[in-house]
Amino acid sequence: MATTQTPTAQHAEERLDPGVRKLAAIMIIGAAAGLLDTTIVNVAMKTIGLDLHSSLTSVQWVMTGYLLSYGMVIPLSGWALARFGARLTWLTSLTVFLAGSMACGLAWNIGSLIAFRVVQGIGGGMLIPVLTTVLIQAAGGRSLGKLMATVSLPVVVVPILGPVIGGLIVANLDWRWIFYVNVPICVVGLLLAWRYMPQQPPQAGPRPRPDITGIMLLSPAVAALLYGLASASAHGGFSRPDVLIPAAIGVVLLAVFIIRGLHWHNDAVAPVIDLRLFRVRSFTAASSLMFLSGLSLYGALFLLPLYYQQVRGLGVLDAGLLMAPQGIGSLLPRTLAGKLTDSIGARPVVLAGMLVAAAATVPFALAGTHTSYILLCLVLVVRGAGLSSANIALMAGAFTGLPRPQVPAATTATRIMQQVGGSFGTAVLAMILAEATYQDAFWWSVGFTALALLPALLLPGRRRPAQEVAHPGSPK
Repeated sequence: MATTQTPTAQHAEERLDPGVRKLAAIMIIGAAAGLLDTTIVNVAMKTIGLDLHSSLTSVQWVMTGYLLSYGMVIPLSGWALARFGARLTWLTSLTVFLAGSMACGLAWNIGSLIAFRVVQGIGGGMLIPVLTTVLIQAAGGRSLGKLMATVSLPVVVVPILGPVIGGLIVANLDWRWIFYVNVPICVVGLLLAWRYMPQQPPQAGPRPRPDITGIMLLSPAVAALLYGLASASAHGGFSRPDVLIPAAIGVVLLAVFIIRGLHWHNDAVAPVIDLRLFRVRSFTAASSLMFLSGLSLYGALFLLPLYYQQVRGLGVLDAGLLMAPQGIGSLLPRTLAGKLTDSIGARPVVLAGMLVAAAATVPFALAGTHTSYILLCLVLVVRGAGLSSANIALMAGAFTGLPRPQVPAATTATRIMQQVGGSFGTAVLAMILAEATYQDAFWWSVGFTALALLPALLLPGRRRPAQEVAHPGSPK
């Protein structure tokens, strides 16, 4: 016989557990440093090149090296959690990122800076997948909307604030402080995690071996694709050999990885990404949306500072400050979006958020040299609110219907999709800018955002009151 819960019991079940909130706060502090470095360096490229006597083409590798290593280590996060446990994996990743940050600040030439940025990326690439996996497992699949509202705070806001912080540092301090600023953040994050993060032992019983072949296929595939896309962004086109050759290699390796993953399974080996996850419709839709949301977010982060500096003639600091309204907008709907996702499902929240974000990008496509800054700031607030709402619901929808043991693999897949999407968006918009105007590039950005409406229709809608993340063996 069916049972019903009293309103008090339902309210208690919907609340995010205090222990989970505490764990989230501890891990977010450490993750903030890695996320900050995805955008903070952009505004300092010219200054770094002048100081280290290097061309802008060479300085471009300061960003590319970070993105490549960041993407390469993402597939290892699930295996590391099972092999070493959450606490040790988290502390090690944060320590590697801290060491890389300090070394970057001490770099003596462009080659050493690029090498140390690769070390940074190795540590930083593990942080968000580990954070997401640990928190979802700690929450036991309950109140995913509220949980993702918390997790998405650094994911959405920190990269947006990067240009602001970078502009302030470049305008008032030496560029090396762009990397030194990570040191106190990482130290605090390490101390809090060491003191309060629960000791979670490695996976009990016989552990599957890491899929070395899969790693050797997927990691170079991601690296080659990111390299090709970054080269397209740097040189303004896809027709160059240094773009086509690595991109083609990446596509071939990825195709081999997919074919192998669909036809080969071994219980003694832990796949880098279990492609059987894509049999769950909500996860397939969410993965596609992760790619498009990364494209929309990071593509716009590439366009906006350039528009303010090149079209409006502003300095680095002013351009960074004028991007802050999007970060403010990202904060506004966090609680509401999480509650709505838990009550009505991910689909309507994602659809509404993407529509709002697309509509709020249109004014930039119509903007000229004298468009009101107040109007553009208000539009960015709305755009940030739309993207934030969509991302919160999207991150919750990606894990609906998945057994708990599959969460690490699901986290890996969604992060890879968002990382590649962000690089793809930057490369494509850079190519468009080389041949067209800023207005044309913003119209393309509107189209990319609107394109996300198609896979959003496949996300889960309203959930039954008792419906949570599926348990192992449950039908899907």
